Amino acid sequence: MTKLAQWLWALALLGSAWAALTLGALDLPSSCREVLWPLPAYLLVTAGCYALATVGYRVATFHDCEDAARELQSQIQEARADLSRRGMRF
Repeated sequence: MTKLAQWLWALALLGSAWAALTLGALDLPSSCREVLWPLPAYLLVTAGCYALATVGYRVATFHDCEDAARELQSQIQEARADLSRRGMRF
């Protein structure tokens, strides 16, 4: 099973459980139903905050690849030298 299928399966399972609880399949007190109605919005906001925090953390702790940078700079210098031999000016 692919990761997408796992996520879709979990989303369908949670969505059906939420629908069953909010539409009255179980006899819940009204205070519980009032909490259940906005629950998908809360979960969506929470997932967005988690995603934003994860991206921010990954950007803040990004490691530079100094060897790859040196190799790329040398390739750029070689390309410039080759192009200048062919008549292009920078």
